[in-house]
Parts: sequence; C-alpha cells; structure tokens
Amino acid sequence: MTGRRPVAMFAMTAENVPRIFPPDTLARLRELVDIDLSALAGDFTDPRVRARLADTEILITGWGCPVLDTGTLDALPRLRAVLHAAGSVKSFATPEVWERGIVVCSAAAANALPVAEYTLAMILLAGKNVFAHRERLRAERAFPHDGTLPATGNFGRRVGVVGASRIGRRLIELLRPLDLEVGLTDPFVDEAAADALGVPLLPLDKLLSGSDIVTLHAPQTPQTRHLIGRRELALMPAGSVLVNTARGSLVDHDALVEALRAGRLSAILDVTDPEPLPADSPLYDLPNAFLTPHLAGSQGNELARLGLSVLAETERLLSGEAPQFRIGREDLERTA
Repeated sequence: MTGRRPVAMFAMTAENVPRIFPPDTLARLRELVDIDLSALAGDFTDPRVRARLADTEILITGWGCPVLDTGTLDALPRLRAVLHAAGSVKSFATPEVWERGIVVCSAAAANALPVAEYTLAMILLAGKNVFAHRERLRAERAFPHDGTLPATGNFGRRVGVVGASRIGRRLIELLRPLDLEVGLTDPFVDEAAADALGVPLLPLDKLLSGSDIVTLHAPQTPQTRHLIGRRELALMPAGSVLVNTARGSLVDHDALVEALRAGRLSAILDVTDPEPLPADSPLYDLPNAFLTPHLAGSQGNELARLGLSVLAETERLLSGEAPQFRIGREDLERTA
C-alpha cells in the first residue's frame, strides 16, 4: 500500500466521525488515504457504501460498525487492514477476518488511559471515604463532633488489581508513585511479568482477603462471568470497596446487593449487568453504592485521542512499519 493513497472507508455511526476525527486529524488522515465521507458504512448494504467496498483497502471502524461477516468480506476483496478507533473489536470482527489475513488494530491502548485515570480517582476518593462522608454531611449538616476521621486516608491502603489488561497495567503505573500497597491477580501473568510491573502476583482469594480496595480489569469471557460472587465478596474485609470499570458481568449483582445491604462493603460501579440497570434496581438507592453511566472510557474531548491513535497506526501501516497495536485472534480471549 505505497506509492498512492489507498482507498479507505469509515465504518461507524456518522456522529462519531467528527468526534473522533476533528478537522485537523481528518485533514492529516485524508493526506494519507482516499476516504469519501459520503460513503460512511453504518450499514454495509447501503448502495453508496456497497459501490465502494470493492476498492476499499483500509476500513476505519468505530462504535456502530456492522458485523464483518462472510458476505461483507466477500464484497471487500482488497481489504488489508481494519483500524478500530475504539477498544474492543469483539462486536463486529468475526474469526474470518483473521482467517483472510487481514490486519486488525485497535485504539484500546488510547482508550485505556481515561479508564485508568477514572479508576485512580475513584481509588483515592474511596480511600478518603468520600462517598460515605458526603452522605453523612448531607444528612447531618455538620462535621464530625470530634473532628477526626480515623478510618479515612490513603497512606498504606492495600489495592488489589484484578487483571493485567492494558487498563490494569496503566493503572499500576499511575499508582506506582503513591504510598499504596498494590497487588495483582491474573491467570495469564507469571512471576517474572509481575516483577516487571513492580507488583506481587497473588491468587484471587488472597488478593480479595488482603485488599482494602479491589478494582476489576479482567475481560468478559465465559470464565470470568460472576468472577466476583457471594463467596468472593465474603472474602473481602469489612469496610472494603469494590470498583468495577471492566464489564458488569464480572460481578454477581444479586450477591453484591446482599453484601451492600449488610453494610459490609461499598461499591463503585461504572459498568453493570444489564446496562443500564432496571429502574427498580436497589443499586440506585443504596448509600454505599456509587454508580456512574459507563463514562470511564473515552468521552468528550478524550475521543480525539482515539483518532490520533488510528492516524499514527495508518502512518505506520503505509510506511511499511509493523503496527504498534495489532490484535491477534488469540488476543480476544484475554481482552474485553
């Protein structure tokens, strides 16, 4: 793909293109590839899109990309690369994409940063017991009578990271300068890799029982469904906090509600199962549950970082360099 501008196509919802590719990034991308904004594939059966598929060599995908099934791939005989301007490719990339030798890359590393930043913020707020103190202040309209908060503070807090994903690893980097004790559990990580990250590798049960704050960064797979259930929640010390920015299915919500109602734990949930929760879910009203609407990942001005990641990957691809963020089919088992 050298000597001329290869034909490219956006495959995502129309509103996401200007959010991810603001004018300056889009202009730089168009210097590299021949891309027609009027043929935007929110639907591969659209006649304007269909007419351009045969010449398309690079597919720039994002949220809302249709499934790349056999029929669609047959209509894309020249397709050489799928560059995903978001995180997971599981929703649209079928095994046949890899079987045909198509390069798949993802901006997951760029999307990992805001999730890690959100998680860091929540860990520090949880260590300060901010959410409970806010509820108390709203109820009593006064500071504690003795002016002391002995159960509050981040010095020496034990943080357990479940999953050495891109987000988990980035979070460990962000936690490193702080006076926290950080541990890791991940079945795909060995002692040498954990040493390189600068954290001890622990079995899940030991990590749960020895952490003040547990944060989830494992992928959604059949093996990780309800990874944190009634037994695992019971292992967590009284007063500890569970943070989930990964996937809602990692936690058994019925068991979590029981633990929260008993007052043993607190939870910070950016993801739930289902999503959003039903209007009558008790998690909305429990004072020790803090919910946010799946916003830890790239939002607002952070979306532009995804476009820059795809732009850099396009430059590498066209210059003959190896892609930096290539996704192999085998990686799907270990990614969100």
